[in-house]
Amino acid sequence: MIAFFNGFVKVTGWLAQKIVFRTKIYYENKKVQSRKIKGAAIIISNHTAVYDYAAFLFVFPTRTLRYQMAEVLFQKKGLGRFLKAMGGIKVDRNSFNFGFIEESKCILEKGGVVGIFPESRLPKPGEEKPLPFKPSAAYLALYSGVPVIPVYTNGEYFTKKRAGVMIGTPINAAELYDDSKDEKTNLAEISEKFRQKIIELGKQFDERQKEKK
Repeated sequence: MIAFFNGFVKVTGWLAQKIVFRTKIYYENKKVQSRKIKGAAIIISNHTAVYDYAAFLFVFPTRTLRYQMAEVLFQKKGLGRFLKAMGGIKVDRNSFNFGFIEESKCILEKGGVVGIFPESRLPKPGEEKPLPFKPSAAYLALYSGVPVIPVYTNGEYFTKKRAGVMIGTPINAAELYDDSKDEKTNLAEISEKFRQKIIELGKQFDERQKEKK
């Protein structure tokens, strides 16, 4: 039912998003990772606006993206019902309920795609972007063994500029694990490596934009 509803939203919303977002897509290496995702995977990205999720639905149109989403979004009745129908994974940031981790694990074990904004919230004015990454993406990647697909977005929605993304090559979190260190340290260091990868993709995106001009 979730996959069907996702498909319906993508078909009916395709024209609107083409007009509103006009997303330009770049690739770190298209031969290695294109818009098609094979098998289970985790998508991570910087977080610029609530529209990031909507844009990514059409960046990866052939897969059902099950995104981890803040509890505040589900508190709005209409939006909450819509996100549940889309398969949104509720993350209650104000409690110690880690059910979202188990739900994400189940989705990955069944070959699905889980989306995560590791910053866990939108940056406030004046804060360094991207914010420090929370460890959930690193933990899930290590637990499941699935590849992590890093994606950078410029956050240009509803502006004269085009929305743009840079799709990076997949990361194998297990290759970043240091057996000489404890799990907590590894999770923190791998999360920071994920963050640095997003920053690197952002720089590549800017370079491609300059080349275009």
